[in-house]
Amino acid sequence: MIRDFTAGIALFARGFGLVFSRPRLLLIGAVPAVVTTALLIGSVVALGYWVDDLAVWVTPFAELWDPPLRSAVRFLAAVSILGAYLAVGLLLFTAITLVVGGPFYEHIAETIEDTELGGVPEAERVSWWRSASVGARDAVLLVGLALLCAFPLFLAGFIPLIGQTVVPVLAVCVNASLLAVELTGIPFTRRGLPLDVRRRVLRRRRALTLGFAVPAYLLCLIPLAALVVMPAAMAGGTVLAHRLLTESEIG
Repeated sequence: MIRDFTAGIALFARGFGLVFSRPRLLLIGAVPAVVTTALLIGSVVALGYWVDDLAVWVTPFAELWDPPLRSAVRFLAAVSILGAYLAVGLLLFTAITLVVGGPFYEHIAETIEDTELGGVPEAERVSWWRSASVGARDAVLLVGLALLCAFPLFLAGFIPLIGQTVVPVLAVCVNASLLAVELTGIPFTRRGLPLDVRRRVLRRRRALTLGFAVPAYLLCLIPLAALVVMPAAMAGGTVLAHRLLTESEIG
């Protein structure tokens, strides 16, 4: 498991090497992320401004508690709200970036597969409209899964000690897994393989997938880092998908 996780990190690092050795790919991948990064940062700033009011709204039961206890509970609520929003917001950011920048990221994925990985025999030619519709549909499903996971993790955030240690780790792993599903979409789509196949293939090598996705997820939390991380993650995700599909002999 540790070996696979380390190998996944190496795949993510390889993605950086691939796009930095081709500055044009880096620039192409950064273009769609500019707009969505601005939207994400703006929404996080807005949430930070209103988060105290939201914390009060979700904890009406604490209104008559002693002030220190009430403040502690509402602080935990605010942290949980911010954490849940960042988790879902980052996945939504990635989904929107991939849909809007479909032709850009398809070019990156196709270039990496065709020049570095031996190409894809009988690869399907996918129009932007079809790619966008498939990407939007998959994004809705994945964000829905993220919301389903975020609710129990939000509640668990109120558990002393566990909510501040175990829960954040679980949240990163869950959302990194969903991010990996998004970042490997194009190689699967080129082979005509649907979302359920993609998720099944990635689950078979969970440690490898997490090794790739966890650093990508954490780096995307850094403001403006996504401008560089997204192209590299797309390149690394293409290598990951190609490797797993080759091992599975699918497509």
